[in-house]
Amino acid sequence: MKRYLFPGALVVLALVYPLLVAGSPVWERLGALVLLGAIGASAWNIVGGYAGQVSVGHSVFFGFGAYSAVVVYTHLGWPPIAGAPLGMVLSVLLAAIIGVPTLRLAGHYFSMATIAVAELVRVLSSTSEFLGGAQGLGGPAMPRTVFDLSFISATPFYYIFLAVLAFLLGLTWWIERGRMGFYLRAIKDSERAARSLGVSSGRYKLYAYMLSGAFTSLAGSLYLCMFGFVDPESGFGILISVKMVVMAALGGAGVLFGPLVGALILVPLEELSNSYLGGRGAGLTFVVYGAIIVIIARFLPSGLLSLFERRPARPPAAKNQPASGHAD
Repeated sequence: MKRYLFPGALVVLALVYPLLVAGSPVWERLGALVLLGAIGASAWNIVGGYAGQVSVGHSVFFGFGAYSAVVVYTHLGWPPIAGAPLGMVLSVLLAAIIGVPTLRLAGHYFSMATIAVAELVRVLSSTSEFLGGAQGLGGPAMPRTVFDLSFISATPFYYIFLAVLAFLLGLTWWIERGRMGFYLRAIKDSERAARSLGVSSGRYKLYAYMLSGAFTSLAGSLYLCMFGFVDPESGFGILISVKMVVMAALGGAGVLFGPLVGALILVPLEELSNSYLGGRGAGLTFVVYGAIIVIIARFLPSGLLSLFERRPARPPAAKNQPASGHAD
């Protein structure tokens, strides 16, 4: 029972959080942003944490989701959330296309390739009239139906994001304890050793990449529904990818609740710095992220949750006992 006491308390706290901060739009919005950040970081964690493939170009999937949501509204008049399935399908196809060649690369070469793809898509989107060019596109100014998901309060978004995050964490938990989870961890530890044992590393890395891209795209669609606007920088900007990486690494990459812990720390820190410094702190975000990356690499390579792992107790030192002998 003690094992489930703390997670159960977190679930109860998550459910009643909007009631505790009722009447405070700032804290309601902050709670929704934390969950949205946790969704994106948890999606990245599937390929970056469990499979060990550090993608720094996941913003391309986030932007696909955001733009798919706003495009179906602008050009078809549909509710923005109707574009979420379209964005997920496109992201899976894109992940399959770019994953086949890039996942053959190892280490920082793969990371550099993902950055290149994301930057290429960002530049192309800024020159596309269909996507609004550099000015971007906006969603419905006034809610037409409840499916537009245009709410005055952030509380409905909070519960929508919480449901999506719960589903994603449940899926990740199921994968983690299944065959695919064991294969991904084996690939992360040593891809050569995994191949020698018969693991099709290329195929399972691609599966993880496609699944990660689909849920990252969903996070982008939810972002558009909440903020109602997207441009090339807010959709495909590299800072979005960096946030996902830092959140997962801060809490613990390859750990189920690691991205959520990272989001609980990083999102409030970013919001507070933006609130108190305003435009003067525009570049401070990069400084903070850089400092966090250095600290993680130096002191906490396994993330904050590694501090709470149970370590096996050291066996007691054997006492030197004199050898017994029998006198003749």
